[in-house]
Amino acid sequence: MKEQLRNALRHHAQAVTIVTASGAGGPVGTTVSSFTSASFEPPLVVVWIGEGASVWPVLRTAPLFAVHLLDSTQTGLADLFATKGVDRFGDGTRWQEDDDGVPWLLDAPVRLRCRTSRRIAVGDHVALVGEPLDITHTDIATPLVRHQGRYTSVA
Repeated sequence: MKEQLRNALRHHAQAVTIVTASGAGGPVGTTVSSFTSASFEPPLVVVWIGEGASVWPVLRTAPLFAVHLLDSTQTGLADLFATKGVDRFGDGTRWQEDDDGVPWLLDAPVRLRCRTSRRIAVGDHVALVGEPLDITHTDIATPLVRHQGRYTSVA
């Protein structure tokens, strides 16, 4: 059933985002395609994180995190943050910490800085619910999405 579900959901196009936070060991981040708004009153967003993800130990306790929406030219950045065992915040990544230490990807056209509202365990994932505290954005002509297991864009 797991593979049937995985194959069926490949038909569901999803925006590609990168989630970042900061912990005692420094900044962490990962590529996520399970992101959505949850509520407008109060404003809330949800990111689904696998409990086995390398970033989960930090996100489990982080009071703040950021969600970065990508445009179609940023497949390399999405791949970098999806790759295990690499320095995601090395020389090839333009980033800086905000006043609270949350890593901000400078080239992402949309950034939501969020306060963690709650964490809800569901199966092998956790719904990380965040309250946006700050939103910065520019127009995205062609957002980066995943469909059928590969990157594409919406024109």
